[in-house]
Amino acid sequence: MTKVIHEAELAEIKDLGENSSSFVIKPLYYGYGNTLGNSLRRVLLSSIKGAAITAFRIEGTTHEFSAIPGIVEDTVDIMLNLKNIHVKSHSDAPVEIHLEKKGTGTVLAGDIKLPAEVEIANPQQVICNIDDPKFTLKMDMIVDTGRGYLSIEQSSEERVHGDMIALDAVFTPVLRVRYNAENTRVGQDTNLQQLTLTIDTDGTISPREAFEEAAAILVNQYKALAGSTTVESAPAPSATAAEDESGLMLPIEELGLSARTANALLNNDIHTVRDLVVLSESDLKELKGFGAKALDEVREKLTELKV
Repeated sequence: MTKVIHEAELAEIKDLGENSSSFVIKPLYYGYGNTLGNSLRRVLLSSIKGAAITAFRIEGTTHEFSAIPGIVEDTVDIMLNLKNIHVKSHSDAPVEIHLEKKGTGTVLAGDIKLPAEVEIANPQQVICNIDDPKFTLKMDMIVDTGRGYLSIEQSSEERVHGDMIALDAVFTPVLRVRYNAENTRVGQDTNLQQLTLTIDTDGTISPREAFEEAAAILVNQYKALAGSTTVESAPAPSATAAEDESGLMLPIEELGLSARTANALLNNDIHTVRDLVVLSESDLKELKGFGAKALDEVREKLTELKV
């Protein structure tokens, strides 16, 4: 029976790609794999701080249904492309960025002139295509930070410039989160779980940064609710402790003892190393069929095993 809830450990981090990592957390109290996995997933997908383009203006365009002579796409297509640009802002205030490009060709996110506060993680993202060699595209955009989702109504109300076209925005830099909870054991305690959490981001934040921010958000929320109440916990059992425990459960038959000595132990209901080490030499001498030679053999074997 588990009397305490062990503190979980971040046992392993595996990099699966440039913006994808998996995190192994163990050991967890039974059922906590799903509890923690679901909580972390919801926070990762909804509450991590990010940035997005929330408004834009194209010279010569007054609303989102305008056709733009010289550009293949219409304004609605451009809006969709702008929402796919992965931006990172180091400023809490809205930042204005600019784009100017002349002549035929594809206009990319990498063509935007960026101030020091803003970065773009996917510069190859297409914004539009110019098909008139004499046309010059001039755009102004607003990059803002936030958490979760910004509706187009909110974006319209908060526009820095009233003549800009508002965009709805998903600020979260986390694209996908999967988790898997499975049973694990530490020594003889099999009533434990292991959680594997896989996080994919858009490149503006690393999976490790997103994971730690989500955990910190949950800690702050629960700490505010716990008040002065504390719950007894224990450090997570170490791998060394688990290895030691497994050594104690080694069957007598696998110790390499002589058949006479092994049979004497088994006939006295001693089946594992654990059963053996709890007995003193006096106890061993009193065992039926267990002589001085067998005692020397067992003593030598236990010295080899360092138990």
